[in-house]
Amino acid sequence: MSNLKLELKELIIETLDLEDITPADIADDEPLFVKGLGLDSIDALEIGVALQKKYDIKLGTDSEDLKQHFHSINTLEHYISTRFANRTGA
Repeated sequence: MSNLKLELKELIIETLDLEDITPADIADDEPLFVKGLGLDSIDALEIGVALQKKYDIKLGTDSEDLKQHFHSINTLEHYISTRFANRTGA
């Protein structure tokens, strides 16, 4: 597991106070919302705020775009790493 994936899983667990879940319980490719982890729109808002604070990124306002990025740990990792690459010019 990459460091960023582990950080994202830990951020979700901490932000949402998911006491009975460990990073190993969150599959990288399973949906975070509805099925899979079972998160809802309020959880998405809390995660979004936490991501903005931790990674100093701005989240777009296109809800369909955000749904794709927030689909799973894999898609979220790709989104965050792309933001860093764009910021550093890599």
